[in-house]
Parts: sequence; C-alpha cells; structure tokens
Amino acid sequence: MRAFGNRPLIITMAMCVLAFLYLPILVMMLFSFNDSQYTGLPFNGFTLDWYRQVFADTRLLKSIWNSIYVAGGVVMLSVLFGLPAAIALDRYEFPGKGLFRRIVMLPIVLPGIITGIALLGFYLVIHMRLSLYTIMLGQGTALMCITITEVFARLQQLGKSQMEAAVNLGANEWEVFRHVILPAVRSALAGAMLIAFSISFDEIAVTFLLTGRENTLPMTLWSLLRREVTPEVNAVATLVVLMSVILIVVGMYASRGQAATPREN
Repeated sequence: MRAFGNRPLIITMAMCVLAFLYLPILVMMLFSFNDSQYTGLPFNGFTLDWYRQVFADTRLLKSIWNSIYVAGGVVMLSVLFGLPAAIALDRYEFPGKGLFRRIVMLPIVLPGIITGIALLGFYLVIHMRLSLYTIMLGQGTALMCITITEVFARLQQLGKSQMEAAVNLGANEWEVFRHVILPAVRSALAGAMLIAFSISFDEIAVTFLLTGRENTLPMTLWSLLRREVTPEVNAVATLVVLMSVILIVVGMYASRGQAATPREN
C-alpha cells in the first residue's frame, strides 16, 4: 500500500506540531534552573535554589499535600464505583445498558467548566459547604469513567468462559470476583488508578469552582501567577510535569498489560 502523502512533508508538519505543544514546556523547565530573579533571558547560570525554595515554602507544600489527598480520594471513588459498574456492564443484562455505557463517558467528554458549574449548583441547593471533599466528589464523578472503560475492556478480553467454569465448580460470587475477575483486571485497574491520580493532581477547571478555603496546588500556582511568573513557579511546575508524565506512562503501560491468569484452587 502506498504511503499517504509526501513523507518528508508529513514528518516536518508532525515535528512542528510537537514543537508547538512541548517547546513552551521545555523552555519553562530550562528557566527553572536559571540563576535569576526573573523568568527570561539572559540565562545567568545554573542553580537549584528555586527547587530548594519550593521545598521550603510551607504554602506550596501544604497545597501539594492537599492535591495528593484529593487525588487519593478520587482514586478510591473511581475504584469503589467504577469497578462494580464495569463488572455489571460485562456480566449482566439490564434495561438501558447501552445508554448507560454512553452516559458514563459524558463527564470526561464534557468541558470541566460545565461539570464544575453543574456540581456547584447542586452543592448550593443541598447547602453543602465547599471544601476538599467537594473537589474530591467533583473530580471523582468525572474520572470514574476511566476505571469503568479500562476494566470493562479487560473483562471483554477475558470473556465469560472462566467465570462460568468457576460457577459450575461451585464458586460463589465473592470467590469468582477474588480468584477470577480481580487477578484478570488488576493491571488495567492499576493503570486506571495511576492515570486518574495524575489527572486529578493538576486539574483546575472543576477545582476552581468547587474549592473552599483550602487550596490545591493548581489553585496556589494560579494565585502566584496572577502576580508574577517567578522561577519558583517554573520549578514546581517542572516537578508536576515530570510526575504526571511518569504516572501516565506507567499507567498506560500497566493498563495494556496482559490479563493475569486466574489462580487455580
């Protein structure tokens, strides 16, 4: 089959797109090591002082801990509700199943600002005080679909023959889940958890609308950027980018792993 289009031109266009997307991030990372009070040329010299200031800034450290706390709660919510939903979609037939499969994708397809406004209105109606927990619930609602889609796809690869065999051998629902389903989906589940954690850690649209008195890291950075872009901001942003890349790469690798062979009893 002939290659589509002019190969050198396509490669050049692809490189231009990648440069447009990632060159600003590389510039930001470079200036996080600049020995200057300001972000910009000239590059006066290499220093790690801005990273030391990040770890000495109690406000930033508090916001980082808040982000980790919220992201951990989001992961728990996505597993608590997403795993049973994926199993139900795979194993059972019920009215509206096709519609449900499409609805679970809506929170991540819709713009974050829409999800945030809807949840903010709901919290105001029920007189729920805005806090880290409202952020947790809002993000968990949006990111639950990651767990559902990843686990459901793995269960579709597994098929139903092994679960039916376990039932025929006398296994109850819990034993089927523990010895057949969970070993088969654990890599996909781990990958979904890492991806959800990474997305939640630096999410800002829903967080901006649902935050209370305690700020997560994106909100703290936003307040700093409203005054001035400093090398300290570049340093903490570089750390977040590196962490996000690592978590997403590991999560995608884990979610694409082979289904584990269920343990024989």
